[in-house]
Amino acid sequence: MEQIYLFDSVKKEKIPFISQEEKKVKIYVCGPTVYDDAHLGHARSAIVFDLLHRVLKANNYDVTMVKNFTDIDDKIINKMAKTGKSLEEITSFYIKAYLDDMEALNILPNTIEPKATQNLEAMEELIKKLLDQDKAYILDNGVYFDTSKDTHYGEISHRISDENSQARVETNSLKKDSKDFALWKFSNENELDDNVSFSTSFGKGRPGWHCECSAMIDKHLSDHNLEFAVDIHGGGADLLFPHHENEAAQTRMAYNQEIAKYWLHNGFVNIDGQKMSKSLGNSFFLKDALKSYNPEVIRFYMLTTYYRADLNFNEEDLISSKKRLDKLYRLKKRLYGGGVGAIDKKFKNDILNALNDDLNTSKAFAFIDEFVSVSNESLDVQPKNKGLKKEILANIQFLNEILGIGYQDAFTYFQFGVGEQIKQTLEQLIIKRDEAKKNKDYETSDKIRAELNDMGISLMDTPNGTVWERL
Repeated sequence: MEQIYLFDSVKKEKIPFISQEEKKVKIYVCGPTVYDDAHLGHARSAIVFDLLHRVLKANNYDVTMVKNFTDIDDKIINKMAKTGKSLEEITSFYIKAYLDDMEALNILPNTIEPKATQNLEAMEELIKKLLDQDKAYILDNGVYFDTSKDTHYGEISHRISDENSQARVETNSLKKDSKDFALWKFSNENELDDNVSFSTSFGKGRPGWHCECSAMIDKHLSDHNLEFAVDIHGGGADLLFPHHENEAAQTRMAYNQEIAKYWLHNGFVNIDGQKMSKSLGNSFFLKDALKSYNPEVIRFYMLTTYYRADLNFNEEDLISSKKRLDKLYRLKKRLYGGGVGAIDKKFKNDILNALNDDLNTSKAFAFIDEFVSVSNESLDVQPKNKGLKKEILANIQFLNEILGIGYQDAFTYFQFGVGEQIKQTLEQLIIKRDEAKKNKDYETSDKIRAELNDMGISLMDTPNGTVWERL
């Protein structure tokens, strides 16, 4: 396998990946604020960093993958006011919904999934360090980071101000500098509920958004003997500024340590040419997409676009991706019930080397298309070659390991969208047909097959029984 190269968002170039500790890599990815259902932007970020996780594992790295949940935030407080539900009720509901969606998308489990509310002591410790070092100051509404004390501020994003990206930063005319940001927000008279207000040595309130990630990285991942807190820090492109810039500043000033050796950011998901945004009202919830399309189709579709590029989500391309994935499953269907053999080493190396080149999925999928085509041609010529079949299945199994695709039963994949009631009817008809065949009542057997065909269902008799799929 070849050296891994990644595009670093800060250096703005593709560079070799060398972890701080040999064959060990620590990754921190900014997770969702759990006040609503996940949208396609969340899905894309999860799939991108899941791919990175898989590629590193395939290169024999021991991966520690951490993704947080922001479970205290103004948006959650607004949801509490609107619904009358507690913080715990809202956040636990949306965390479960998010994790269910991630499981459907075949996202590998994270090593740690810290919640902000469970790491308040680490945040208090971080803020106290900054106050003690005179790198933060207290105003009437909170504790603020003094950006003037950080001579490297702005070096992560190469920006020092952006009005459109400061939505979570409350303005205060008494701030020393407009770039200064809240580390801790003091409670007002309407926020005395202990569910959203926490006691600290510097005042009762709740953490600022940026503070949360720095504190959790230090608590769960950082080794202060190393130059960087983590090997890779990732998230959506919209987080580069101010969020990641501010995270880096906090860690740099509090712990005299850079937060990340490598910075990776995935592109936006656009619908009709506009960046997905709740404020624009064009957010496409993932749960709605999952009702209409097999989760694997959505995963496959999102993987076909280079991770740093914006994905222009549209149904036409999604359907094209489904047809492309269908071909892989039709190949798998030809091997139904067979065993797995040894992988084709050249195929494995071709795929892995493509992905080692900054997650080049376009190149990897070109190899997959060729593999599907050549495999079908070989099976046409050698339909009874068991060694060939086992090798093809091993290659497909590797695609699940490295890309998270091709993992479903070949017939179950083609059953997506058929309701449970209809499935029960189909199973009953298949049992009747099997009984008719046993009794050599081929007329009844053929009638049932024809009836199912009229329902848009195709049957295949295998050594393991009769299986079906949608036409």
